Amino acid sequence: MGKTKMSSKAAARIQSKADKSGKNQGFKSRAQKAAAKNKK
Repeated sequence: MGKTKMSSKAAARIQSKADKSGKNQGFKSRAQKAAAKNKK
C-alpha cells in the first residue's frame, strides 16, 4: 500500500477529533508538521 501525503485538511480533521476525544494529543503536532512539509 502506498503512502498518502498528509494534507492540511486531513491534519485539521485529526486535530479536531483529538481535541474532542482528549486522545492523541502528541499526534496533532506531528500531523500539522507533516501537512506543512507536504505543502511545500
